[in-house]
Amino acid sequence: MKPTRRGLWIYLLLSVAWLVFISWQIMEHRRVIEDSRQNLISRGRAITSTLGLVIRSQRRYGGIVSQERLQSALAELIKPGEVDSIALLNAENKVVVSAGEPLDEDEVHARSGLTWSKGGMMLANLVDLGTNVTSEAENRRRAIVVPFKPPGEGSNNPASAFLPPPPWGTNSMQGTNRPFGGRQGPPRGRGAFGRPSWMSEEEYQALIARQGLHSFVIAMSTRGITEATSQDLWLRFIIGLLATASTAGAVVAWRSFERSSDLELRLVKASEMNSHLKQMNLAAAGLAHETRNPLNIIRGLAQMISKQLEAPSELRDKSRAIIEETDRVTAQLNEFINYSRPREVRLGPVDLGRVSTEVARALAYDAEEKKIQIKIQAADIVVEADEQLLRQALFNLLLNAIQAAGEGESIRVLAGMENNTAYLAVEDSGPGVPMEKRAEIFKPYFTTHTEGTGLGLAVVRQIVLAHGWDIECKSNEPKGAVFKIGHLRLLPN
Repeated sequence: MKPTRRGLWIYLLLSVAWLVFISWQIMEHRRVIEDSRQNLISRGRAITSTLGLVIRSQRRYGGIVSQERLQSALAELIKPGEVDSIALLNAENKVVVSAGEPLDEDEVHARSGLTWSKGGMMLANLVDLGTNVTSEAENRRRAIVVPFKPPGEGSNNPASAFLPPPPWGTNSMQGTNRPFGGRQGPPRGRGAFGRPSWMSEEEYQALIARQGLHSFVIAMSTRGITEATSQDLWLRFIIGLLATASTAGAVVAWRSFERSSDLELRLVKASEMNSHLKQMNLAAAGLAHETRNPLNIIRGLAQMISKQLEAPSELRDKSRAIIEETDRVTAQLNEFINYSRPREVRLGPVDLGRVSTEVARALAYDAEEKKIQIKIQAADIVVEADEQLLRQALFNLLLNAIQAAGEGESIRVLAGMENNTAYLAVEDSGPGVPMEKRAEIFKPYFTTHTEGTGLGLAVVRQIVLAHGWDIECKSNEPKGAVFKIGHLRLLPN
């Protein structure tokens, strides 16, 4: 059925709504991915801020930070699946201290700022010491990471060069070495980032270049992002499928509504047409019935004229012709009235063998005229049917076979069982029915006989359909036709 104009608008609106919804889901999924990335970036920056606080809290004289303490602090921040590795770099992007999975220094040197990879994110940030300084003083403010070396130990450790030589001062009352006469900390006038007095400027600058902290590099895993976005993708995929199914269901529902509306309209028109045809049928049947009365009068008058001996012979011959024509028209009217009569089926047990024999006996005179032999091959089968209607159907089939068969041929009436039902068939040896005419032969006024009315087989089909049976016309090899009524309901004998 071609969609209506209103239906096309409905389909268009449903398609647009579906596209808008799917686009919205795609945009929301991208927003979830972006939010997850921003959360990971915020987490990485929070870690760098925390690490900056740790470094500032660990600074000592000359900006020195204990490598052991800083290593321990970095290890606390490592969380598998979230923070894979942390590295503190000097100004030349060389690793000073790190924790977690080792980083390739060449890769670290090539990265800056925020970089995304397939399995993680790398965030590079400058070390924030909490104070804005000029470029000239920047180096002097950097924290310097060295291994912890208590004063007084041997000088074979390279880190000892970075620590103040013992003692700076002696406090004999305490029995311990305290720099500057018992005062903790650097001499007066020197800041926490000043050059130690025991080191030259060249040594101090070389120390800053090697061990001075310049930037952070944090490698964070994107496993959490992947899991969250995958879960969100599956959820939105399911939502999209449901939306697609809902849209398709709406299309099918609207299509069904259109079809049901069209069918209802057709049923109303068919009901009106059927009612009109019934009225026409009753009117035609009444007209045919009323026409028989004047025909009988005409036939009677013509018969009286034909029997008058004093009448001219030519007049008697014309009277007999009138009688023959009125008989022919009356037969056609009777057939029409029989066809137009409603079929009220009154079911009861019917013996197929007995009915077949009786109907064949009623047509014995017609068969003897053409020297045709009717053979009955019906088993003792009882079916449920209206006996009068079944007799009429079999009578029409046998009469049709007698008209089709040639002189001296035979006709068979078969009754049997197949697939738990009974059948009744009439076989003749006439010219048969061509394949292209087998679908038309049961229509009213279609006949292949010059003397036929074209309603005999139509009446048979009408009776068969009223019982819920079926009928078919087949070829009877080597010649002839077979009319078979099937699906008769069996009854126990």
